Formats: sequence, C-alpha cells, structure tokens
Amino acid sequence: MMAWCKTRKLRSFLIPSHYLSSYNVSMIRLTPKKTRGTVTVPASKSQTIRAFLIAAFSREKSVIRHPLLSADTISAINAIRTLGAIVDISEDKETAFVDASAVSATDPVTIDAGNSGTTEYLLLPMAASLGVDVTITGDAQLRSRPVGPLAGALRDLGVDVKESSGKPPVTVRGPMKGGSTIIECRSSQYLSGLLLGAAMADGASKIDCSLLYEKPYVTLTLGWLRKQGIEFSISDDYEHAYVRGGQRYHGFDEYIAGDWSSASFFLAMAAMSGTSITVKGLDRDDPQGDKAILDVLEAMGASVSWNGNDVTVTGPDTLCGGDFDLNAIPDTLPILAVTAAAAEGTTRLGNVPQARIKETDRISCMRKNLETLGVRCEEEEDGLVIHGTGKVGGGAVKGFGDHRIIMAMASLSSAADGAITIDDEKAAEVTFPGFFSLLEEIRNENI
Repeated sequence: MMAWCKTRKLRSFLIPSHYLSSYNVSMIRLTPKKTRGTVTVPASKSQTIRAFLIAAFSREKSVIRHPLLSADTISAINAIRTLGAIVDISEDKETAFVDASAVSATDPVTIDAGNSGTTEYLLLPMAASLGVDVTITGDAQLRSRPVGPLAGALRDLGVDVKESSGKPPVTVRGPMKGGSTIIECRSSQYLSGLLLGAAMADGASKIDCSLLYEKPYVTLTLGWLRKQGIEFSISDDYEHAYVRGGQRYHGFDEYIAGDWSSASFFLAMAAMSGTSITVKGLDRDDPQGDKAILDVLEAMGASVSWNGNDVTVTGPDTLCGGDFDLNAIPDTLPILAVTAAAAEGTTRLGNVPQARIKETDRISCMRKNLETLGVRCEEEEDGLVIHGTGKVGGGAVKGFGDHRIIMAMASLSSAADGAITIDDEKAAEVTFPGFFSLLEEIRNENI
C-alpha cells in the first residue's frame, strides 16, 4: 500500500452548532462536528450468522454469547426457527440459547432471508442436507444478487436446484451427494457455504475455485470448521479444497467478538477529524478481514495504538491519499471512499469489482454521493479514484438503502465543511443498531 500527501494543515471552519436530528426519522441532518472519545461496537455479523447456522445443523443445544442482534442476524435467527430450532434471547440480549433438537423437514420449507446475503449463501448448501425442498428468498435487494455460480456448483455436487436467471428465490433439494466442482467465487460466501454444506454430504467433495475474492471471510469459516472437528484440507491460496462427507456439527458455547466492519466507521472518523477515538472489545487476533483498515489508515498518516483488546486511532493534521487494494476487504470501500475525500491527494481504491454486487453497486453509489458534495472522482471497472483536496462540502446525499453507505456518509460529517443530509438512515440497523445514537454521543466539538 502506498500513500502520499502535501504537508499542509487542514483549515478549521467555524460552523453554527445545531442538534443532531432523531435517528428514528427517515432522514437525518448532521452538522459538522469532530468526533472523539471511546465507543464499544456490536459483535461481528459474519461470526454471529455462522454461529446460528452451525448451531441449527448440530441438532443439539448451543449457547452464543454476545451475539449481534440486528436486521441481518435476526434474518438468520428467523431462518433457523423456520427449520424448527428454538432460539431464546436473554433479557439483556447478551446471550442466545439455541435448541436445535427439532430441526428437520418433512414438507417443503420457504425461508425469507430478508436483506441478508450471508444467510442466503451460507444456508443454501447446508439446507441441502435436509432432503426436502427448501426455498430461500428475500427482499428486493437480495433478489437482485447473483446466485448462479453457487447454484451450478451445488448441481455438480448432486443437489437438485431450481432458480430463475441466476437470481433468488432459489430452491434446493438434497441430499448433497458429493463429487467435484469448479466455481468462480466473486463472493467468498459461495465457498464458505459449500464448505459448510459439504461436511454433511453423503460423500466427499472436491471444490476448486477458478477465482476467489475476500479470502479473510473464508478464514472465518475455516475457524468454525476446525472448532467443530470437521475433517477437510485446503490449499494455502484457498483455491483447492477437499471435505470428507458424512460428518456432523455439534452444540457449542462460544463468545462473539466485536465487529471490525462496524469499528471501521469510528476508526476512520478519528483519522478524518484529526482526533482520537478508542474502540473497545475488539479481538486483535480475530481473522475478520476488515481489521486491515488499520493498515490503510496508518498509510494515510494516522497512528494506531493498542491496550489489550482496545484500539485507538489518532488522526494527523493532514491525511494523505494513496493506492489501496481492497479485494480482501470490500466492505470498507464506502468508509475509505469518504476518508479519501477528506484527505489530500489522489486515492485509488482498487481490485474490488465485487463491491458492485453487494446490497448496491457501491462503486457507483459512492461516486454519486461524493460528487454531490463537490469531490471529484471517477469510477473504474474494479474500483474508485478520489481526488481529495482536504475539503468536503455539505449537501443532501442518498443512502440507497445500503447500511454501509449510510454510515460512511454520516461518518464524513466529522470532516465536512457543511451539513450532510442522508435519507433512509434506518437501514443502518441491518448491522449496527444504535449507530446514530452512538455517533451523537461522540460528536462533541464543532469544526
């Protein structure tokens, strides 16, 4: 990763102070205020969803401590409840108890995964172990996301799959027999789902990836397989995997660490504000890929320090643009795009074509929003080029119903010269309930 900038301090602009609008309305207006302080972010969405799905297919009892309870993870909970799992949440919402002893299916089942692509892509191969028609659908965004490569791989492994034009809804009917397949994984969730499902197949499965993005998310899945004692082998580049069939999952008691994707917004705010923010409760050794945002922020001039499981980012007087490969951390594109807008110099966020097939085309949406705020930028097929000047104006931007875009644009209020108005702010609850109330707590200094 490379970074560069001119050595010039950002100018300070005095803006009249206004209160932060309620986060329960459909539109929010954020006046420029620096952010500083200490926050605790929710648990990892990726880890929470994997925990609930594995708990369901264990057919045993499990305890999930400190789970994320958000729109996406509630979709996963509802999915396993549809399959017969009993899920009880403690009054303080810090513990989930899963009794999966009744998970089975004798009649066709339809599961609404809401907006959760993770739930859909991981559950489809696992559901093939049930031996009945299981249909997975979701909201309009999820139904627009590609599933063709995963459907093709499942067919190769003996699963009966029905889908239309490579998009949800998708129906699978097992059993998964095993065999071999070659798949192009523009989403790592395809490979993660196949690995999870293949363990329950009748026979062994050989999975070859002709293309694989977002490797750290596969590392999360491999961690769960190892903890479950699943027998498999995989090459160092994750492009060739072998999973023995006829295995089963077991009940467990696990703690879910803080979410690096959620933490990234506050860490970047510190870098943009030239202040310090500490995020508590993160696991420094967690395989979540988005912790690599620390490397990017350091390359742009911020400093990073650790105290146990708490990390502090302190922003410089001037952030520097740079050239960054986001293939392994595509979810950071929105927040790094606004960080680049607040920096001096040109930044390229590249090798991340999969950002176009997330909840939205995040490359195009972020370009439109930044241009609305007076930032010059260009789309590339696999990324975004932002020409930062150290100054970002205010204006009304769109959330596009995408939680990460909404939180990224809100984060920019810590460095913008004018108020930023964002529509559809409630979509942030997909992964980060209470984001705006937490943001309000640390917005404590007028720019």
